[in-house]
Formats: sequence, C-alpha cells, structure tokens
Amino acid sequence: MSLLEVKSYAAGKWVAPDATARSIENAVTGEALGRAGNDALDVQAMLDYARDTGGPALRALTFHDRARMLKALAAALGKHKQALYDLSFATGATQADHMIDIDGGIGTMFVYASKGRREMPDAHIYVDGEVEQLSRDGSFLGQHIATSLQGVAVHINAFNFPVWGMLEKLAPTLLAGVPAIVKPATATCYVTELAVKIMIDSGILPAGALQLVSGGLGDMLDRLTCQDIVSFTGSAQTAFKLRSAPHIIRNSIRFVAEQDSLNATILGHDAVAGTPEFDLFVKEVHREMTTKAGQKCTAIRRIIAPHAQVDAVIEALSARLVKTVIGNPQAEGVRMGALVSNSQKSDVLEKAAIIATEAERVFGDPDNFETQGADGGKGAFVPPMLFHCANPDAATRIHDTEAFGPVSTVMGYRDLDHAISLANRGEGSLVASVITHDPKIAQEVASGAGAFHGRLYFNNRDSMKESTGHGSPLPHMVHGGPGRAGGGEELGGVRGVMHYMQRTAIQGSPDILTQISGKWVPGATEKPAPAHPFTRNFHELDIGETIHTDPRDITLADIEHFAEFTGDTFYAHMDEDAAKRNPFFPGRVAHGYLLLSFAAGLFVEPNEGPVLANTGLDSLRFMKPVEAGDSIKVRLTVKHKTPRNDDYGEVRWHATLTNQNDELVAEYELLTMNAYET
Repeated sequence: MSLLEVKSYAAGKWVAPDATARSIENAVTGEALGRAGNDALDVQAMLDYARDTGGPALRALTFHDRARMLKALAAALGKHKQALYDLSFATGATQADHMIDIDGGIGTMFVYASKGRREMPDAHIYVDGEVEQLSRDGSFLGQHIATSLQGVAVHINAFNFPVWGMLEKLAPTLLAGVPAIVKPATATCYVTELAVKIMIDSGILPAGALQLVSGGLGDMLDRLTCQDIVSFTGSAQTAFKLRSAPHIIRNSIRFVAEQDSLNATILGHDAVAGTPEFDLFVKEVHREMTTKAGQKCTAIRRIIAPHAQVDAVIEALSARLVKTVIGNPQAEGVRMGALVSNSQKSDVLEKAAIIATEAERVFGDPDNFETQGADGGKGAFVPPMLFHCANPDAATRIHDTEAFGPVSTVMGYRDLDHAISLANRGEGSLVASVITHDPKIAQEVASGAGAFHGRLYFNNRDSMKESTGHGSPLPHMVHGGPGRAGGGEELGGVRGVMHYMQRTAIQGSPDILTQISGKWVPGATEKPAPAHPFTRNFHELDIGETIHTDPRDITLADIEHFAEFTGDTFYAHMDEDAAKRNPFFPGRVAHGYLLLSFAAGLFVEPNEGPVLANTGLDSLRFMKPVEAGDSIKVRLTVKHKTPRNDDYGEVRWHATLTNQNDELVAEYELLTMNAYET
C-alpha cells in the first residue's frame, strides 16, 4: 500500500507535502501510513486569500444564506460518510467512535444551519438585546449589534476528533461570515483532509472561505491582526505557548482555548448499589473510559463516590471493563480501539505512572492484556486502567494530571460538601456530572461547583433513556470551561457565532436605529399603508408600515358579557368595592384579554388573503387599566420580517393600544405567517 500524501489547501490550490513532512503512523498496526507538512507554504498568501476573497464573499451573504450553505455542506458530507468511516479506522477509532466524530460533526452543522434560519435575521447585522431608553422622550436610544469580524479564523484542532473537532468550530465561524484556516493535528489530519476535500469539491463554499494546513502553521500566528481570531483545542502547555506570544498579546488577538480538563463525576449519596442511579453511574463511567479509548476532552478522569459505595463502584466497574474487547476496530466484537499513536501511548503510560504514585491500580495491567485482530505490541493499545485513591485530600497529582486515554481514578467522599470540594480541585473543567435522584443534591452541586465547570450534567432514572451522556458536547449548549480547561467557550447555539463577531453599541434616533438594525423602533417614522397590510403579501410589506384604527368604546355590558362567556369572574372585573381596595385599580376594569380581543377586531382584515396564521404573541404588557366608558384604539406597525421557507415568511408586528387620552394601555408583538404571493 502506498503512503498517503496528505495535502494542504492553500489560496485555492492543493499543495503536496515536501521534504520537511512528518511521518504519520497507523494507530492499529504501528506502520507508516502517510506524511504531511510543507514548510514552504505561503502563509501570508493564505491569510490574504481569506481576508480579501473569502471574507467579502461570506459577508455579502445574509445569515440565512450562510445557514443554507451550512445545510448543503452537511448534506454533502453525509453522502460521503462511508469513505470517512473507512479512513478513520486507521486512527484507532471504532465504528461507534465514528458516529461521535463524523456523524456528530455533520449533526452539529445541521443544528447551526437550523439555528441560523430560525434564530438569526435574514440580514448582515445581528441585533443583540433590546433597545435601551437613553432619553426621556425616546428621541435618543441605544442598541447593541454584532457584525462579522473582517479577518480570518485560525482553527487549531486536536487529534482525537478530526471531523467533529473541525466542524464544531467551522459551523459557527462560517455562519458569522468569517473565513477559516483549519490546522488539524498531524496525527489524524488525513481524515480532516478528506472532509475538507468533500466540502471544496461540492462547490458550495465561496472561494477563500475554507483553507487547510496539513502540518505546521509556520509563522502564521505572527501575521494576525485585531480582526483575526485563534480557536485552539489541545494541551494546556501548547495553549500557553501560543496565547502568550508577544504578537498575540500586543494586538489583543482573540484566543479561544479548550485544553486539559480533569473532568469529574459524582455519585449522589442517595444512589446506593441496587438503585437505577448506581447502575447508570457505572454505565456512564465505563462508556467515558472506553469511548475513543478515553481520548476525549470530556472523558471522566475522577470518579467521586460516597465512602460506603467505593468498593461497590470498583467491583461493578471492573466487571464491565473486563468484558471490554480491545483490538483492531474493524474486527468483530471489538469495543475499544487503539490510542492515536505510539507516542500518545507512551504519554498515557507516563501519566498513569504519575497517578500511581498517589493511587493504587485496581484494574488493568498495561503489561498484560489481550488484543483482538491486532498486535498489541506494535499498535498503540493500552487497556482501561482504574485507580483508587484512598486519601484524595492529601493527593495532588490525581487532581492535576490528565492521562489522555482510558484512565480514571476512584476516590471517596464524606459528605456532599467534600464531594464538591474534590470536584473543584481540578481547578476548572469542561464538564462535571452528578448521578442522583435527589433534586436538592443537584441544587447544592450547581451552587457549589458551577463556577469551576463549563457544563454540569445531571442524570437519573427519569432522564436516562433520553439523555445524551456525560461526555457529549451539544451544539445547543456551551462547550468550554474555566481555569485548567482553558477559560474559553465554544458552541452554545448563537453564542458560539458571537465569538466570531464584534459587539458594538450604537446610539442615535429611532430612525437611525431602525435603519441599522432592520427592525422598526417605536418613535421611528411610520409609513402610511397604501392598503390594509393584511391584504399585502410578505414582500410587499415595508418595515415601518403602519395603520391606526378607529376607537372602540368599552362598556360595562362588554365586561360582564366577557366574564360570563369565558368564566373569568375575577373580582377586579365584577366587584366594584373589592376592585377599589386593590391599589392597581380605580374600580371595576376591563379584562386584559378582552382588550386584546377587541384590538384584533379593530385591525384584522377578515377576508382571505396573504396572512396565513397568527403564530404567537410576545412581550405583552398592560400599562394602564381600562374602565367602562373608556375607549381604545390600535396602532399596528410592521416591525420585522423573516423568511421561513419557499412559500411564506414571518412578520413581526408592533401593536400598541391607547385610550381616549392617548395614554398607553397595552403593548405587544404579534407574529403572523404571510405568503410571498397574494
């Protein structure tokens, strides 16, 4: 078999490795698999290509355009999953591991495509938060917006997830309108190369939107500007070296780090042997120790159990670990493959030896274990290793040393405060989990440990059938953690997109804010509607288009009829004396929902037209009570429009109800789905 020549994709061209290339080994056989690297890469040309070609092309697209692009990319990758699976076996990963890396990465892209369409505007500017009132009369306002950085994102990824690790960064980056240069870890870059080739060959991406460095970056980071960003996943040592470079510090270049993490799991004191929670705990730990051969940044490294349950945990976990078949991931029955390389194997064994200075190894012997379908001496295989630390308070290395493989340490705790203290000894992690059926335990851990962990995962018999697992970062939730974990943050839905954008405070008149944000702001110019807006299709409606209705009188008969018809006979509507004793009411008042119903009657066009459905009502506020004898009128304004599919879009209307004295009675936002064609 010929060696793989893993190429880079630079400035629109595939560049083969040169004489400086590094050799890559097959994790299963230990034999040479390929080579990657080219010290002659023109990194300045790559940066220029991203900034001058990729950036403008992406920024010309709206968030919805980019979201559709992500969806198409995910679909293209999905068509070639088998090729990615086949290649990934050489990394030591099993088919189950592929589902996390490859399917998980594609799924993350699909989620961001959906969120881009559902939660972001069909525009180039993202409005962040509500309008701030900066003046008494509303003539001077404030608003926060976010715009795309006008640079490039350099993604430096770890070896353990060559597909997911790329796509979980790439999806929010592209959605933000920022081009990316991806630098995967060399040990598994051949899988990333194939994924990049699939995306480039699809023709979906604008030129310059995505480039790949297979090998070293050279001096690329020294050429970055304040508009660029580095997103790093890897060791704390490498992160420190990169982020402390004078050029990075001097130019305040954004540096997002996700690094070493001594993740912990806590067995609640209610979860004794024989309970569903105890069994779930053992199952979760076993899965986290063996999935990807423990090479997960979220894997469980510290197992914290009540003293009375430690022996039972060790016994039950050992019983599961002994059944774990290790070997060639393509061999039938194998459940745990190899580490990524023999150098990684050496590192894991070295770190396990450090842990052994404070803990006893109670399961797994790296000098005596069996492999199936592979030579355990040549491939990067190690067995799962379980340690027990009898005195975790006096120990230090179990709390600061991560063996990045199938290695975990069990330790006992006295009470919940002690468990929380032990979990926090890791000085910052990506995730900590708690298995308990007692909500009070969960509450105490959230309060006591939340500041030290980027994610807290609670599970029990009620949620275990649908739960996603301790070690599964989801695109909807933030991924990152304080302290040792790097102090960074990724994913988290739209939050992840914001890392690649600049938040800016804008101040000005309502008309200025309306023009910038694409959302009508109260006080801005109202556009007279040429016809009733409910007769005009989605595309015909203009932001700011407004109608003012005639007034309607509110009578006591209206109030009493509504109360009898709906059953809402609350005393404020029916009992004059009781209502007067209430400090909010002058006497009997109209129901708030009666006012909304009358408001609809005032502005609705009853005939069939482009308005297909009323889908919601947001931000409802009642400001002033309405008594019998008062009147109300409505102002209805087109606030915002969002395309939803090929046939219709969402219109957000700003509605205000005022009384005969022009005093504000109620305010809300109405959502309708409007057809594109009448």
